[in-house]
Parts: sequence; C-alpha cells; structure tokens
Amino acid sequence: MKRRSFITGTLGVAGVGALPEFADAHEGIDTALQGSDAADISYLESVFERNTGGYHGRDPQAVLSQMREDLRLLRDVLERPHTARARATVVRTAAGLTGLVAIIQHDRGNQQDARHWFTTAARAAAESGDRQMLAWVLARHAMVPLNYGAPRAAADLAARARRMAGKSPSAASALAAAVSSRALAATGDHRGALSAIAQARGRIEQLDRGGLADTWFGYPPQKHSVHLSQAFTLLGETKQAYAEQEAALALTTSPSVMTRALLALDAAQCLRADRDPQGAADMAAVVWRQLPEGFRTGLVHTRAETLRGSLTGKPREQLSAILGA
Repeated sequence: MKRRSFITGTLGVAGVGALPEFADAHEGIDTALQGSDAADISYLESVFERNTGGYHGRDPQAVLSQMREDLRLLRDVLERPHTARARATVVRTAAGLTGLVAIIQHDRGNQQDARHWFTTAARAAAESGDRQMLAWVLARHAMVPLNYGAPRAAADLAARARRMAGKSPSAASALAAAVSSRALAATGDHRGALSAIAQARGRIEQLDRGGLADTWFGYPPQKHSVHLSQAFTLLGETKQAYAEQEAALALTTSPSVMTRALLALDAAQCLRADRDPQGAADMAAVVWRQLPEGFRTGLVHTRAETLRGSLTGKPREQLSAILGA
C-alpha cells in the first residue's frame, strides 16, 4: 500500500507540471538514444536551407547579424567527435553556411573577410567530398575579385570551378560558366566570354527543378539573365545586354533591392556605351536616391563608382556629387 501510495502521489505531482530533474533526465535519455549531435546537425542543415533564399528585402548586415548564434553553434559542433558519416554531413553544411557568410561579406564590400570565408568554405567542401559544393564555392569566390577589380584572378577561380563541376548539368556548373563569361569579358577575351555564355545557356536548359531553384545555391533564369546582362555590358554588346536586363526584371518578383539596382547600373553603362552619358548619369542618380541606406555600400557602390569613372564633364560631376552626398 505504501508503495502504491508513493507511486500515485508521484504521478499526481508529475501531472501538475514537469519537475526540473525529470526534464534533465528526459533530455539525457533522448540525447543518448538519438546521438548527441543529431539534433544540432539537423538544425544547422535547416539554417543553411533557410538562408539560401537571399535577402528578401533585408539589408546584408541584418542577415549577417541573424546568423551569428548559428555560426557559434556550427563551430561547437565541428569541434566534437563524429562518425565518418556525420562528419561528412557537418562539413558539407559548414561549407554552405560559411559560403553564405562570404557572399554577404562580398555584397557588403568586405573583400578580405569574404575571401577568408570562401577559403574556409572551400576547405570544408573539399573535406566533404562534394564536388558540386566545391564548384559552387569556387564560382562564388570568383565573384569577389571579379566585382572588385581583379578579373584575371576571377577568371582563374571560375576556370577551376568549371573543371570541378565537370560536364554534367548542375547549378554549380551553370554558375561557373556564367561567372567565367563575365571575368573573361572583363579581361577583353571576347571569344572566351562568348564561349562561356554559350555553355551557361546550354547548362541552364538541362537543369532540373532543384537546379533552377530561386536561391543562392540554385541557378534560376533570373540569376542567369543578371549574369549575362553584366557579361554583355562588359563586352559592349548593348542590344543583348538590354534584352537580358528586361528578361531579368520580368522574372524578379521579390523585393530584390540589390538585383534591381545592379541591373539598372548595367543599363546605365549601356547608355554610356551608346553615347548617352547624361542618360547614364541620370539613371544612376535615380537608382542611388531610391536605394535604402544599407545597400549603398559594397558591390552596388563599387558598380556605381565604376560608372562614374567612365564618365566625363557634367555627367561625371553630377554622379560624383550624388555618390559623395
């Protein structure tokens, strides 16, 4: 009777609310059953998936700040011992997350930090054995020197990405070809750039639904046209550049503040190439005034400065005043 009374009484207390010692015991038992890192690894995979969707109108600094605690968890998980299978999953996820941080730092204009993060991402991707992940990291890394004045270094990285991706159609192989086309165009290799454009076009036609996903890890038609807009702009092929800009804008349904700004600056460069420098300055001025403060740095600012440097006289003075305001 005493034992029965004790059990009944205990259940009665437990029914009121879980006691701390019971919660601790449950956590320990559950952890032992599923593996100590399974929940953390699964969570980190979900973080990567969630953050591949882009900015969604948020400025880069805000997105980076939201990832801070997740990156600390990633560091802690990487420091723990794992089975070979779990380790491969962790390092692949690490490659993705650190690659996303690198993209954001690139967009913010922090070139050195972006390079460091991309180097880390490449190391993780190589350890994971995922060639497509490594190709994606290398192609994305190439965009740092490409967008900040070192196109030959960008062409070398993009070439490595193309070799790593191989001949099979994938988002990474399409991206690598597109980035390569821009880098080669910037170095003056007209024939090489056109060949890379043709490869990017061929690759995107072969992609499945996953490869065409509208994420930083996918290669959707909108992103394709954004890359080709820049490639044709650098080649001076303004008619084709305008066509790609229109195609990209028609496919841009989300806020995509940075994408819209970059396309408009491409259009402004095309106006300058078509001997309308005042129209180029006016378009850039409108873009700059409409940009939220958080986007007036890094990549967009660099692209606007490049346009300013190509102008002379009154148009240059106009754009200089706006950028310096």
